[in-house]
Amino acid sequence: MQGEDRELTAAVRAAQKGDELAFSRVFRAVHPRLLGYVRTMVAGPDAEDVAAEAWLHISRDLSRFHGDADRFRGWTARIARNRALDHLRSRARRPQECSVEEAGLTDLPGGADTAEEAIAALATSRAFALVGKLPHEQAGAVVLRTVFGLDAKRAAVLLGCRPGAVRTATHRGLRRLATMVEPRADADV
Repeated sequence: MQGEDRELTAAVRAAQKGDELAFSRVFRAVHPRLLGYVRTMVAGPDAEDVAAEAWLHISRDLSRFHGDADRFRGWTARIARNRALDHLRSRARRPQECSVEEAGLTDLPGGADTAEEAIAALATSRAFALVGKLPHEQAGAVVLRTVFGLDAKRAAVLLGCRPGAVRTATHRGLRRLATMVEPRADADV
C-alpha cells in the first residue's frame, strides 16, 4: 500500500497543477471506493449521480487540498458523504415523479460492454450489496476502514463518533458479513 499511496499523492499534486492525465489517475484510483461508499448511503441509480456531484466538488476544490494520499481519501469521502446527505434530505422533501421504467430509459444502450468490466462490476456490486444490508453505522465504518483504508481516527471524524466506536462497528460489521457469506451447515450440498 505504501507504493500506491506514494503514487496517489504524486498524482494529486500533479492534478493540482493542472495535469489532466494525473487527475484521471486520481479518479481511477479513488472512484470505485468512493462510489461504493456512496452506495452504502444512497440506494439505486441515484448513487452514481451523487458520486458525480462529489467529483464536481472535488475537482473544484482540489487546489485548496493539502495532504497525502490518506488525507485525500478522507477528504473525498467527506465530500461524498456530504453530497449523499444533501441528496437524502432533498429526496425526503419531494416525492418521486416517475420511475426509470416509466420514463422509457431502460432501453437505452450502455456505454461499455466488455466481459471484464461486467465481471468486476458484478463482484463489486455483490460486495456492496452485502455491506448495504448492515446497519448504517456498521456499513459506514466497514467501507471507510476496509475499502477506503482510513484509520479509526479519520473514519470517526467523518462519521461523527469516537474512534473506539468505529473500531467496534467495523468489527461487528465484518463479523456479520462473514456470517452472510459463509455456507450454512444446514444447506443442501
